[in-house]
Amino acid sequence: MSELKKARVIAYYLPQFHPIPENDEWWGKGFTEWTNVAKAKPLFKGHYQPRIPKDLGFYDLRLPEVREAQAELAKEAGIEGFCYWHYWFGNQKELLERPFNEVVKSGKPDFPFCLGWANHTWSSKTWKSLNTKKDTILIKQTYPGKDDHIEHFYKYLNAFNDKRYIKVDGRLLFVIFRPLDIPNVKLFINLWNDLAINNGLPGFFFVGVTYNTSNSRLFSKGKLDFSLAKTTESNELFNMVLNEGFDAVNSRGIIRAEILAKGKFRRLLGQFIQKKIYSAYVNKYNYSDIMKNYYTYEDTFKNVFPTILPQWDRSPRSGNASGIYHNSTPELFKNAVENALEVIKGKDYEYKILFLQSWNEWAEGNYMEPDLKYGKGYLNALKEAILY
Repeated sequence: MSELKKARVIAYYLPQFHPIPENDEWWGKGFTEWTNVAKAKPLFKGHYQPRIPKDLGFYDLRLPEVREAQAELAKEAGIEGFCYWHYWFGNQKELLERPFNEVVKSGKPDFPFCLGWANHTWSSKTWKSLNTKKDTILIKQTYPGKDDHIEHFYKYLNAFNDKRYIKVDGRLLFVIFRPLDIPNVKLFINLWNDLAINNGLPGFFFVGVTYNTSNSRLFSKGKLDFSLAKTTESNELFNMVLNEGFDAVNSRGIIRAEILAKGKFRRLLGQFIQKKIYSAYVNKYNYSDIMKNYYTYEDTFKNVFPTILPQWDRSPRSGNASGIYHNSTPELFKNAVENALEVIKGKDYEYKILFLQSWNEWAEGNYMEPDLKYGKGYLNALKEAILY
C-alpha cells in the first residue's frame, strides 16, 4: 500500500441519504439530503447550482448496490477508506444508523472504514433554507455519563472487531467532531481504551476535529466562549485537544483561509451585513484563494492530519448564510492535494493521513462523487495526485 500511494486518504461519509421517521416529522414525508440539493438555485452569475449527481443518481443508501458502487469509485481513486459519521445523542438514541449497520452486518462492501462521532445538537438552522420558523432544537446532544459511554462502545463492538476497520499504529481510528464538548473527555478516552483492551482489541487512536484558527476558546471553567480569531494560534488550538488525551487532530483551515483571503475585518463586515442588514448578501470566496491559505506550519507535525477540500458551498442547506467557495475545478483541486502532500511529506507513512472533506456532502457542496458538470473529474484529479 505505502509503495503505491503518497498518502492515506480517508473520506468522511454522510449517511443522510435515506428517509427516517424523525426527518419525515421535521421536514415532510420522504425528506433526505437530496431534497435541498435538487431545489438549489444560483445566487450570483456563474454560481454552480444546482449540482446534479451523474453516475450514482439520486441514490438511497438503503440499497447495497449503491454502497458497493461508492466503494468501487473510491477505491479506484486511491481512497483508503470511508469514515462514516454516526449520531449518538445519549441514552441510546441514534439517528441515520441503518446504512453503516448494514455495512457491518453484511460484510459488504469489502472496503476499509472507521467511525466518526458527529456529537452535535441538531437544530432547524442546519437546514435553514427549508425553515421559515425561528431556530429550534430538533434533537439535543447529551452526555449522560459513564454508563452511556459504555453502552455507546458496545453498540459498535461488532464494527470495532471487523477486519475492515482502519487502524493507525495498530489501534482503531476513531474521530470526534467536537472533541472538547464531551465533559471530562479524558475519562471517556481512558474508559473506551480500557473497554477495548478488555474485549481483546488493541485500543483506540482518537482524533479530534480542530480548526487551525477559531472564534472560540476553552476557558478555565471548561466552557467554550467567543474570542476574536488569530491566524497564528494553530499550535495553541491543537494542543488544547491533544492535552485532553487525543492522539491526533484533524486540522481544518476554513476560518484562517477566509481571513487571509479577504481580510479579518472585511470578512466580519460581510458576516455582519448578511446577518443584521441584508440577508440576501452573498459571502463568497474564490476557491484558489482559500486553498493557498488553508495549511499552517503545524500541519507538518506528526500528530496533525490535514484536510483536503474539493469544493465548499452550503447554500443548498442554508440559503446564502455561509461562505461559498466558487470557481473550484478538478485541476485546482489536484493542485490543492499536491500542496497537502508537500505539507505531510516528512512524516512516516503511517501518519501520512489526509482527511477528505468529503465523499458525499452534496448539500454542503463538498463531494467527490460524479456530477453532471465534471463527471469523475475530482476522482481522477485525486488519483493522479496521490498514486505513484
